[in-house]
Amino acid sequence: MKFVHIADMHFDSPFATLSDKGNLGEQRRIEQRRIFKKVIEYIKENKIEYLFISGDLYEHKYIRKSTIEYINNLFKEIENTKIFIAPGNHDPILKKSYYSNFLWNKNVYIFNSKIEKISTEDADIYGFGFDDFYCTNSGVENLIIENPEKLNILIIHGTLNGANLEEMQYNSMSSSMLENKGFDYVALGHIHKNNFSTNGKIIYPGSTISLGFDELGEHGMVVGEINKNENELKFIKLDETEYVEKEINCTEINSIEELIEKINEINIEKNKLYKIILTGKRNFA
Repeated sequence: MKFVHIADMHFDSPFATLSDKGNLGEQRRIEQRRIFKKVIEYIKENKIEYLFISGDLYEHKYIRKSTIEYINNLFKEIENTKIFIAPGNHDPILKKSYYSNFLWNKNVYIFNSKIEKISTEDADIYGFGFDDFYCTNSGVENLIIENPEKLNILIIHGTLNGANLEEMQYNSMSSSMLENKGFDYVALGHIHKNNFSTNGKIIYPGSTISLGFDELGEHGMVVGEINKNENELKFIKLDETEYVEKEINCTEINSIEELIEKINEINIEKNKLYKIILTGKRNFA
């Protein structure tokens, strides 16, 4: 079965670290829409059967109805694709959320806080959604696959192997526990850096669009085909803008003019946003 897996889109994010830098925050919100449209176009062009969205599709605090309508109108363009959404900690399925109070297109299924199994002709698809901004007990450890002979997929938002109290508040799950369950694919969300491998079974696609300088590198989606024997996966970069950090050691620099020269020597590439980090000892006023 062919699928696309995305997570952590964060529609209508305020882009707090960029909003005080001209109109960069607004630009990134426009780019969110363009990138999501790329996902839909890929699905249409490649006749993808399933779209897995593993949480944080939007920002509950900031999301506008017009943005939800934009998302849903794009879902209508892929009527033959089954869309499964597992709400996360930024878009929990609350009583007053758009997941609960909006008429989504008929090809969209939204999981709730009780683990469910949806059977299709291709697979048994299990899912869980946050119903609050925190989750310490999803119950996934008690899940038992009912039909091991079929393809079995889990769509869920959370932290793998949470190591501290903060991580444990976001549905921390043991990777060994998930492996032992016997899923053919676990579509994860929450961690904004991907852990992609070409034949992996427990996958974070990372955030679809980078939200700031704490999310360096490439961002996009995981696509491929799930099989009983081996998965065939690939990562497709979607975000044309890439965040890059560069360090300059100031210890041997003796004037502001010399520092500016060093900064100007950096090879600035198109479609990249740069943060210059000054290290070492400052020897000039």
